[in-house]
Amino acid sequence: MFRVNCILIGLLVTLAVNASAASNDLSNAGVVEFNAAYQAWDGERFAASAELFRRATTNEPANATNFYWLGAAQFHRMLQLQNAPANRTNEAPAKAALDAAVDALTVAVKLVEGHAETHALLSTLYGMKINGNLLRGVRFGPRVAKHQELALKHGASNPRVQYLLGMCQFHTANKPADWQAALQTLLKAEKLFETEAKTTDAPRWGQSSCLTFIGRTYENLGKATEAAPYFRKALAMHPADHLAQEGLKRASEKK
Repeated sequence: MFRVNCILIGLLVTLAVNASAASNDLSNAGVVEFNAAYQAWDGERFAASAELFRRATTNEPANATNFYWLGAAQFHRMLQLQNAPANRTNEAPAKAALDAAVDALTVAVKLVEGHAETHALLSTLYGMKINGNLLRGVRFGPRVAKHQELALKHGASNPRVQYLLGMCQFHTANKPADWQAALQTLLKAEKLFETEAKTTDAPRWGQSSCLTFIGRTYENLGKATEAAPYFRKALAMHPADHLAQEGLKRASEKK
């Protein structure tokens, strides 16, 4: 009986090791695919990266990093669908991607409570759910505030945390003071991204999109002259950014 138990334990350990190795391979492949999708702003590649991360979570369901990346991939898939030029047929799949991102990130924070970027993503997603609607603000506002607080507690100097919080402020703003607050957060994120770029060569998402949202915030404050250079900087870094392309066109027409 003892020998049988040892064999069973050995088999379980082997299966766990193999599952972990498979999860790592899938996660690494997902990151490569995500970075390629981000550079090309390719929705199909974001979907492909999300599928790789989903498979990684299946192999290793207690790994918070895999759920974080699954949420990040779905978040960017949602943005790509929302920002595709004049395509209202994307509304349903964009909502599905948003909900999938929330689900994955909610699991991630249950596994590791102190991951700042995960809280920042959740805060932004709940802010996007509100999108200026008073009733949805009552429902989701406390979740926005909760995840903002935790994001800043665990990562106030993380550029993606500041960018995402600024993006959340952008989506919930409805008066000039709110736009100004969003701008200050995004400008802080810009500086943090610049510092990060000097200290690591690892690919990081968010920097070009931060520049785009600074431009959009200046636009909403009626400052097209200040907006245009930020759209140009975003496009220099990320030529496929539709929001920056459209923003630069609008800013140029107002001159």
